[in-house]
Amino acid sequence: MNNSISFKLWGKFALFTDPITKIGGEKCSYHVPTYEALKGIARSIYWKPTFIWYVDKVRVMRRVETQAKGVKPLDFSGGNTLALYNYLSKAEYQVQVHFEWNPFTPELEADRNDGKHYEIARRMLDKGGRRDIFLGARECQGYAAPCRFGEGSGDYDNLDEISFGLMFHSFSYPEESGEDELKSRFWNPKMTRGVIEFARPDDCEVVKFVRKMKPMRFVPKVNFSGFAEEGLST
Repeated sequence: MNNSISFKLWGKFALFTDPITKIGGEKCSYHVPTYEALKGIARSIYWKPTFIWYVDKVRVMRRVETQAKGVKPLDFSGGNTLALYNYLSKAEYQVQVHFEWNPFTPELEADRNDGKHYEIARRMLDKGGRRDIFLGARECQGYAAPCRFGEGSGDYDNLDEISFGLMFHSFSYPEESGEDELKSRFWNPKMTRGVIEFARPDDCEVVKFVRKMKPMRFVPKVNFSGFAEEGLST
């Protein structure tokens, strides 16, 4: 089954927000990308509700550097407030992802053609993605291009291991879990010689209930345009 792509990902700034820092309005980035952020980038390259993207691993190519910037986010009471955001600077990664059929969309079974979706994903990646790519936050424009995972040299190739402690992994949405609940998942990642191999969502050690949520249903010719072979519809 042809279902795996690898791409280089880079940008001037990145903000993979640590949820702990959102409480006071000031944000601080994790040192490495989260599974959810990379999955969202894969969806920006190409996605259909027929399948689910899974992030296999990420390779950190450049040394982690941060830069603080003063910003003026909107205040809930009106107007703007002052805040300090801590961004990653000159971020660059290699990412490997693959897709699997979504078992909770049996109505789209006729669209389960791995060759078609693989070729469309590859062509969209050649063009830099179907939608705009952001590195964690909308103000952090990112770029993607095909690559061979592991090629070239990275700044952490000779470092045996770094542990990052408990980190946010991803959200569990009803469309992909079969449950009428939104959950957040956490795990303890380790980087070995610059590479982080992600746990699958179901293997995360810590799962927290967020709220009740109904899944979105995709109906061909209603809110899903069909199974066009050219892959230009969603």
